[in-house]
Amino acid sequence: MTDSFYALVPAAGFGARMGQETPKQYMPLAGRPMIYHALLTLCGNAEITTVFVVLSSEDTLWRTFDWSTFGDKLQPLYCGGQTRAESVLNGLLASELEPEDWVLVHDAARPCLSALQLTRLLDELRNDDVGGLLAVPVADTLKRSDAMQRVEHTESRASLWQAQTPQMFRTGLLVQALQSIPNVTDDASAIEALGLKPKLVSSDTSNFKVTYPQDLQMAELLLQHGNIK
Repeated sequence: MTDSFYALVPAAGFGARMGQETPKQYMPLAGRPMIYHALLTLCGNAEITTVFVVLSSEDTLWRTFDWSTFGDKLQPLYCGGQTRAESVLNGLLASELEPEDWVLVHDAARPCLSALQLTRLLDELRNDDVGGLLAVPVADTLKRSDAMQRVEHTESRASLWQAQTPQMFRTGLLVQALQSIPNVTDDASAIEALGLKPKLVSSDTSNFKVTYPQDLQMAELLLQHGNIK
């Protein structure tokens, strides 16, 4: 096994819940397109060799932005699929990485990933047999609703974690998992379906996913005031 690390950011989607015509990854955030901030953290890590961005073959916006600050470390791949999982699999196959290489798959809509969170993930998983993901223990009380949106019962939050990204696995294992179980919403789910148990690496709520318009305001505050550690 080697300790070669790569990152892959699927960015072929649209993000319809934002209610905007501009694809979510390109929406302005703190003076840059949203995806820029995640790329800055990933490219800024000296252990990561290359950061691949998986784009739609019809993407016309990527080339309108200046990515020169990242140099050759940033590599766009125009092979995005219809789903996130398909984009990740297509990107892995196009990247031609070795099966034993580590790949860190990160959401373009998590702009507040910190260098500390990224380093913790690498340090805790580099010798792990399976790999794992950043996550936070569920803190809020969880309610399950009925068809009328009334509380049916309260769910126990014991041992429940909220998954984040990056999610880090050996390339060969992740390709195998995604080819076997393509209809998943995150990479860890595909690994779990193989009967393996990814490790949960403690993160914090600053690494949240921008999903709704109000999330942009919170991300802007965190980025502008330097509250990302």
